[in-house]
Amino acid sequence: MKYILKRLLLAIVTLWIIITITFLIMHAVPGSPFIKQKAITQATMDALNAKYGLDKPLFQQYLIYLGNAVRLDFGESISYKGRTVMSLIGQGFATSAFLGICAAIIALIVGLALGSWAATHRGKFIDQAILVLSTASVSVPSFVIGVILLWCLTVWLPIFPSAGQSVLKVFAGQGNFAGFILPIISLALYPTAYITRLTRSSMLDALGQDYIRTAQAKGVSKGSLIFKHALKNSLAPVISYAGPMIAGIMTGSFVVESIFSIPGIGGYFISSIKALDYTMIMGTTILLSILMLLLNLIADILYKVVDHRVDLA
Repeated sequence: MKYILKRLLLAIVTLWIIITITFLIMHAVPGSPFIKQKAITQATMDALNAKYGLDKPLFQQYLIYLGNAVRLDFGESISYKGRTVMSLIGQGFATSAFLGICAAIIALIVGLALGSWAATHRGKFIDQAILVLSTASVSVPSFVIGVILLWCLTVWLPIFPSAGQSVLKVFAGQGNFAGFILPIISLALYPTAYITRLTRSSMLDALGQDYIRTAQAKGVSKGSLIFKHALKNSLAPVISYAGPMIAGIMTGSFVVESIFSIPGIGGYFISSIKALDYTMIMGTTILLSILMLLLNLIADILYKVVDHRVDLA
């Protein structure tokens, strides 16, 4: 509990630093989100600045924003008139979270299985094949995989739809999950390859330990030796990677969502950058930072659960 409280305090300080840096950077960017509107007068510009609090001194704006951010109130979006930032994020978060969680589950299951298989067949053809494929997959970004899959399986071979839908509409019976298959594969490929290599190296280290040889001498079955002893002690580095991996998948899904025209947070975030939508950019950045910090904390706690030798000081 002492460790958790210490990490929560550190997370709060980190989040405050992120909010401050993001706020200062956004206000340092030249231009205004209202300039792109046609034939805007100075009176209209002044009214818009007053509406969004941009007419106040910078430090006063910062204090107001900091107070609102504590309550997760990021105000109205500048580019999406009449919509609050939280309503837009809530609308797209379900789809982005669905893609990220599915990709993370696939990456963990397939990565652990392939890594264990490669480690138990060290030096054989299957081990070399898995190493080559995982190395190639790690070298290719998810958005490149997305473009290749989009062309191959929606244009050349029209097996899957080229555009996805909101996951809420799909659950409501207004579509099917076929539009999510290619985006999930695109997001899952890199972490699957990384976990495969991580599991293989950890498993090889575990298989070389004295307790494995002792278990072999006692006649423990091969299946129990691998899954009960070696794999369990190989999970620690995978767990430490899993927290930032899930948050990274959800962040990386922004570009993949744009490629497959999926209405997640990515579309709102990219359009808000183009439109200099300060409130939307900052709200999305802060919520993703909270997600990253929370998942890192959970991963550290699970690390202790798996390996009791770890001292959470």
